[in-house]
Amino acid sequence: MEIQSNQLHQNMHTGNIPQQLNHGAHEVLDVHEVLSGTVGTLNTYSLLRQHVQDQELASLMDRQYQFIQEEYNTTLECFQTGKDPSKPTQSYKMNQDNDFIYGLKPAQPKKPIQSISEMNEETVSGCLLGALKSAASMKTMAALETTNPVVRRVLADSVPNCIEMAYELSIYQNKHHYYQVPQFTQQDMQQMLNAYAPAQGQMPNPNIPH
Repeated sequence: MEIQSNQLHQNMHTGNIPQQLNHGAHEVLDVHEVLSGTVGTLNTYSLLRQHVQDQELASLMDRQYQFIQEEYNTTLECFQTGKDPSKPTQSYKMNQDNDFIYGLKPAQPKKPIQSISEMNEETVSGCLLGALKSAASMKTMAALETTNPVVRRVLADSVPNCIEMAYELSIYQNKHHYYQVPQFTQQDMQQMLNAYAPAQGQMPNPNIPH
């Protein structure tokens, strides 16, 4: 055991560490959080699916579930082997259009449900949206702590997919008036849009006298 330990210690300093062990401590902990969070997300989809009657949301959930499951397996594989996954990373393509309804309409204040019978498309889509937003942040933080180049790339590739799936859910919610989007007045909007000007020139050289 002592010889193996010394050999591993030597390999770490010579750069000959086995690929499956090519991970930093922060990386291992953060990837564990990502994998655990993804399992939780998949479980959430499975538990909430029974409360959905709208076929549009049901189809959306089924597509997203399959994609998240495949992405989970890809992440797990490269994390355990340290090598390129057997299946390349994919890009999620949503079926929704990009049209948002802007403005606020009178609506009842939102509050936590008191019984399972209150579960509906609004509460289900809201739970899924929160899970995907959390996953995007978690995967971004993990990618920034990852030393293994393959795992870092797989994590980085998965972040846009979380964003795309969350966007798809938010469009669904907006279309059904579950998620309303306020806007600035036209005057305020113009002022905000023109608050910055393009950058020009090169980075100042401190060695050149003014």
